[in-house]
Amino acid sequence: MAKFDLFQFVPFRLNRLAAEVSAALSDEYQQRYGLDIPEWRVIATLGFRDDACSAQFISQCTRTHKSTISRAVTALLDRALIERVENEDDRRAFELRLSAKGKALYEELIPRLLSKERDILSCLTAQERRDFAAALSKIERSLDLVQTRHGHKADAY
Repeated sequence: MAKFDLFQFVPFRLNRLAAEVSAALSDEYQQRYGLDIPEWRVIATLGFRDDACSAQFISQCTRTHKSTISRAVTALLDRALIERVENEDDRRAFELRLSAKGKALYEELIPRLLSKERDILSCLTAQERRDFAAALSKIERSLDLVQTRHGHKADAY
């Protein structure tokens, strides 16, 4: 049997890294804004888009179970951070967008999170950061993960 080193196993390393980075960032939006991780994912997805989108898109984009997104959407609607808009193609359906209050929160929070991201990545050189981003994109493409604000795969390099 081949020797297995858990600490060299890529899925374990990615999961551990993601959990640590997520925890470091969540301190910012949980303590300051009272948002949990699923609520932040909804705000972040709506905030970086130019148009409204469905909860299903948010679930697909963030790889978060639809019931978790649904609970987050309900909480954010109750706090008036997001709002429902009619779907232009199907009036029975609705899409979501940030409210004015949600946009203000997003615009205040993003610079803080980008600063934390810079701190986390500061152990890498500029070239290492570019290489790391390229490698992540390549893996995401191979797994057919959403990579653009419109839900399509990004163009290959």
